Amino acid sequence: MGKVLIVYASRADETKGIAEVIGEGVRSSGHEAILKKTSEIKGEEDLKGYDGYAFGSATYHGEMITSMKQILFVAERAELKDKPGGAFGAYGWTGEAAVRIFDTMHHIYKMKMVAGPLMLKASWVEGGIEAAQEYGKSIAAMI
Repeated sequence: MGKVLIVYASRADETKGIAEVIGEGVRSSGHEAILKKTSEIKGEEDLKGYDGYAFGSATYHGEMITSMKQILFVAERAELKDKPGGAFGAYGWTGEAAVRIFDTMHHIYKMKMVAGPLMLKASWVEGGIEAAQEYGKSIAAMI
């Protein structure tokens, strides 16, 4: 059984909801899902020891939440190369945060990423629950 760390930054709890449903998908695949808010990550040691990762942030005014930017700088030192990963986020008008997180994980950290970022208005909108569960299963399948 593997462990997947799901770290999220959320203001209105929509991204938190997506993180929870991704975790359901991971657990339904027989793995453990650990959810943490960005404020719970103090340094790179807090990111080590997991078999897979999902990082997510809501998009506000075309940007990710500042605390997720800080996590991405910390994660650069956490030796995540070749680990399975995914990126996600809620958005109102656009979804740049999830794309930027995904690109950072793939190109900078050299992680093995799922097909693309998961961008949803909310977990409960437009098939979001199923999409987020499948996303969690996709990450779990790479462990």
